[in-house]
Amino acid sequence: FMVFKRQSLAQQEYALQLRKREHFLTERETVLFRHEAALAKIRSVEEEVHTKFGIIKEQHEAEVKRLTEVLREITKENRRLKSSFETLKEVNDSLRKQLSDVTELNKKLEGQARKVQARLENLQRKHELLTVQKSKNICQVVQQSKPVKQEKVMVTSKNAKLPTNSQVYELLTCLMDWISDQHLSKIKIHEEREDSHKHLAIETSKKICTQERCMKLLPIATEQLQWMPFVNSKLHMPVIRFIYWSIRQLDTGVQHATMTSTMRRLGEDIFKGIVIKGNPHSSSEQSTESKSKLAAFFKSSCMPLRFLSTLIVLKTVTQVDYLAQAFDSLRTDLKTDEGKALFLEYQCVPIILSHLKVSSRGLLSIALDGLLQMTTESDSVQPFLEACSNESFFRTCSLLLRSSKLDTQILEKLCVILQKLSRIKSNKKMFEMFTLHQMIQELHRTTNPDHVFLCINLNSILLNLGLSRSNSLTSSLSTSH
Repeated sequence: FMVFKRQSLAQQEYALQLRKREHFLTERETVLFRHEAALAKIRSVEEEVHTKFGIIKEQHEAEVKRLTEVLREITKENRRLKSSFETLKEVNDSLRKQLSDVTELNKKLEGQARKVQARLENLQRKHELLTVQKSKNICQVVQQSKPVKQEKVMVTSKNAKLPTNSQVYELLTCLMDWISDQHLSKIKIHEEREDSHKHLAIETSKKICTQERCMKLLPIATEQLQWMPFVNSKLHMPVIRFIYWSIRQLDTGVQHATMTSTMRRLGEDIFKGIVIKGNPHSSSEQSTESKSKLAAFFKSSCMPLRFLSTLIVLKTVTQVDYLAQAFDSLRTDLKTDEGKALFLEYQCVPIILSHLKVSSRGLLSIALDGLLQMTTESDSVQPFLEACSNESFFRTCSLLLRSSKLDTQILEKLCVILQKLSRIKSNKKMFEMFTLHQMIQELHRTTNPDHVFLCINLNSILLNLGLSRSNSLTSSLSTSH
């Protein structure tokens, strides 16, 4: 029985092992079936990949063939362009050589032109000197040709002719006043017509004709300054007014090159004055009476004459020391109401603007001082601000503010004037036209709060233009303290 039981247990164990082995083989068979199915899928995918690869290869070969054709065409085009470029290069070299030849010829001609111009100026000065000497020699010959016995008769006849000569001078000065008032001083009207672009052929011809006549008369008027010491000082003013308005007329046109020497001589004569010594060939009595005669213009004690002479110096002279003295004299005269009235009468704003340049820093401050004097409280403030309310003034201010070389003092003076102008509502478009409002905002943002006066004016400008709130002033003042 025990043996049978052992055999039964052994058979059971063997049967269990067989079942385990059968289960293992079943699982392995399942895995093999799965692998077989996966391999079948891979084969189908491989065939599909080979098919697509063949299609892509054909497309690639077609694309390569097309690009090869395109490359061949581009190569042909490049060769053609290279040939054209070489041709153009040859033409360019030829033109460059011609340009160098023309440049050398131009330099030679410019040198000859400068020599001719210098010779022309020398001949003009020589002609002017000879004219003066000739007139003096004629007087001397007339005096020497008369016998000494008739000296008394000559004196009486000379005295008889003096009233006639004085009347002629008075007549000429009256005519000069008339021409200055009715024609030459009408510069503002011409400028307005230019701005409105409504030119008429007749007006243009009249303007050109006026300028040509001024160019002819200015050298003659400059020459007549040499005789001013012998003329009544009351007659000096009409001559100087005529010269001033003639110069202003030439501002609106192109000055001829021959006017340079005349302008320079005119400015020096006006600045230094005319001093005439007695005639050495005259009698002893006459030489003691008229030993030296002076006609003072820039240094005259008469304000209208001195004021006009100062303006002429500012228009004609280029020496910095002369200009500095002229601006100092102008600033002194503008402290009076009479000087301010003369400033408006003679339309002086364009003259000052011509000196408001960053390049002339030495004159910039004193030039602004003259404009500042006009902004002080008086009856002339409003007309002055209206005279400044134009494009040329705002363009000049814009150029100044764009410069980084301005010191704080000049900025303060300029901002005082702009603050006055910002009160006029119609000037807002001028500020915007030349982007002055943006420059003022940037200055207001970057200015050191310690510069209280400048900050106040900048903030006031922004307030007048409607670009700042009312409490900005108090905040800037509080930060400055």
